[in-house]
Amino acid sequence: MQIDPSIVREFAPTGSLRAALNMGNPVLAHSRTSPERPAGVTIDLTRRLARMLGVEAQLLQYETAAKSGAAVAAGEADIGFMAIDPKRAETIHFTSPYVQIEGCYMVREASALQRNEEVDRAGTRVVVGEGSAYELFLSRHLQHAKLVKVATSEAVVEAFLADPAIEVAAGVRQQLEADSRRVGGVRLLPGRFMVIEQAMAMPRGRSDAAQALLESFIVEQRRSGFVREALQRHGIEGATALH
Repeated sequence: MQIDPSIVREFAPTGSLRAALNMGNPVLAHSRTSPERPAGVTIDLTRRLARMLGVEAQLLQYETAAKSGAAVAAGEADIGFMAIDPKRAETIHFTSPYVQIEGCYMVREASALQRNEEVDRAGTRVVVGEGSAYELFLSRHLQHAKLVKVATSEAVVEAFLADPAIEVAAGVRQQLEADSRRVGGVRLLPGRFMVIEQAMAMPRGRSDAAQALLESFIVEQRRSGFVREALQRHGIEGATALH
């Protein structure tokens, strides 16, 4: 595939494709099968796009979605991988989604809460990872419950366990399920409170041609089964690869 050199320069102004990776997401930037670190579907997508552009891939690791998104918005990274959100879209251009994951609630075994709809009540405290997709969503949608924000998504369950006044932990299903197996005495509420649509992203202000190329790239990775196969190869369960 011949790509106009001007578009390549848009994607790699420093000579390499700088990808912002959210290492706090257990679905996208982790692998249960590869000894390489970092490894995961987002690393595979970065390298595949870099090969198509004819440049080297540079993997920039961030501990949270907020920090990786800020790097993309500031032009410190050329592409990123994060959940589509209207607040983020003010400074970041998103492709169509390629993976869906679920946002869920965790409570203690003895909790009276049984359904997601019961969480949004006055006096209920919900701990979330600041700047995460589910924190942005809950900040807009919870009318009565109070959010308690911690620095990273990985710190959510520890904060929940450390403070008996916090009744609910919110997060990505895979992370909460792993934590529940590790600590015991907790359970996930049935179902989900949101669907998190993950997309590729680039700084706003890039040309229509560059945006179209990134969109066509991710559409092809979905259509060809590359995303689904990458998730399987890395042993990731519970994420839905879109077609």
